[in-house]
Amino acid sequence: MPALSEILVAALLLASGIIVLVAALGLWRLPNFFLRMHAPALASTLAAWLVTFASIVHFSARSAGLALHVWLIIIVLSITAPVTTIVLARAALFRRRQAGEPLPAPLQPRS
Repeated sequence: MPALSEILVAALLLASGIIVLVAALGLWRLPNFFLRMHAPALASTLAAWLVTFASIVHFSARSAGLALHVWLIIIVLSITAPVTTIVLARAALFRRRQAGEPLPAPLQPRS
């Protein structure tokens, strides 16, 4: 495998790891569930895209042609990750309503 492709794969995987680390810090630092779920939801999708690009570069460098079989994985992940986040938020809102707890205030646009 050419050294340039190895460097590119390593850089993409390192960037993916850094993004996930920042998301974990956001998960740790944010005060409530609804804010905590935002950071990992966005970061996991971006990190998965970076890993996908790294996989495409790796498998394309090892074979004779462009290896696009990895796209199937990222398409499924890009569809299911946001849907899962929405379902978790709705379930948390439902549980709060059932328990009689106050719901989070809607976001107001800054003026």
